[in-house]
Amino acid sequence: MAKKNKPCLSLSHFVGVLVFSLLFVPKSVLGVKQELRFGKKGEFKILQVADMHFADGTTTPCLDVLPNQMPSCSDLNTTAFVERMIQAEKPDIIVFTGDNIFGFDATDAAKSLNAAFWPAIASNIPWAAVLGNHDQDSTLSREGVMKHVVGLKNTLSQVNPAKAHIIDGFGNYNLEIGGVKGSCFENKSALNLYFLDSGDYSTVPAIPGYGWIKPSQQLWFQRTSAKLRRAYVGQPEAQKGPAPGLVYFHIPLPEFASFDSSNVTGVRQQGISSASVNSGFFTTMVEAGDVKAVFIGHDHLNDFCGKLTGIQLCYAGGFGYHAYGKAGWSRRARVVLASLEKTEQGGWGVVKSVKTWKRLDDEHLTAVDGQVLWSKSRAGVRRKKQVGDAE
Repeated sequence: MAKKNKPCLSLSHFVGVLVFSLLFVPKSVLGVKQELRFGKKGEFKILQVADMHFADGTTTPCLDVLPNQMPSCSDLNTTAFVERMIQAEKPDIIVFTGDNIFGFDATDAAKSLNAAFWPAIASNIPWAAVLGNHDQDSTLSREGVMKHVVGLKNTLSQVNPAKAHIIDGFGNYNLEIGGVKGSCFENKSALNLYFLDSGDYSTVPAIPGYGWIKPSQQLWFQRTSAKLRRAYVGQPEAQKGPAPGLVYFHIPLPEFASFDSSNVTGVRQQGISSASVNSGFFTTMVEAGDVKAVFIGHDHLNDFCGKLTGIQLCYAGGFGYHAYGKAGWSRRARVVLASLEKTEQGGWGVVKSVKTWKRLDDEHLTAVDGQVLWSKSRAGVRRKKQVGDAE
């Protein structure tokens, strides 16, 4: 009786299984770091990547680069920039703020998403993403894109909050950043990150243009912010005010148009492509009282931060090479660093400052436009002055 031959696995099958395991092995098996907290030096660093516009890799041409760059430029330049930023900054989390892929030119959305996020996946650094207005223009719906993202390794992204049964969009969630291990704030969120889906285009026939953050999302934000504030001012280590909050989404609010070159850090080189209606989300954030800064993408030639009613409104600047840009004006990324204050006992307390800078994709990854977005001491001075003025 002849022996049965064992079934053979082709090389392509083996590679497929390997790639699947690297990208999609369940998070519980991989031991993904689900708990975010400040490090032993009392710092937490966020790398923001806006508008990668990834498509099909080596075959995807670059836009708006110098003539000598064009022959060898592709999506791989975007990948290399992400890798360089990770190596240089060693962030605690990487945040992708939409238009992660450029759907019109991506022949397979899943493959493009895998390639676009690969540097973050390979780094084993936690990462989070929201959607822009171009992510769904390929072979996956908007919901399908977000579900694919949530299934990838090392991501802390969520399709939507588990308890929010009725909420618009895909990718509304929050992350809490705990204090230093062993400190009094070990079990408290010292910094809160909010992520929202700012939509793609208006679905209301009478309103043209881009989408906006809907009332259901704002209600979720209000409830989440209120819950976090209650926890922060309660025991143990009760605080008098809320922990600082940072908000990430893609499309700018109309309030971003409040600035010109005289009152920003960075540059404004194009118009503000917000929705044609004001959803009121800026007012919602002001009323909540914990938001210190908002970070977006969408308008690639803007990279400024401007302060309005106590909130810093910041663009990241264009990152991807298949995205429109300006030849000779380097692609860039934004970094945010939150630092804790030292207690009298020599330990770590609450957040004392939030700083930011950008790095350019040049030979030296040049850092530009460093600034303090918020500091606890300045907030205290303002409160005292306001009380004094009232008297």
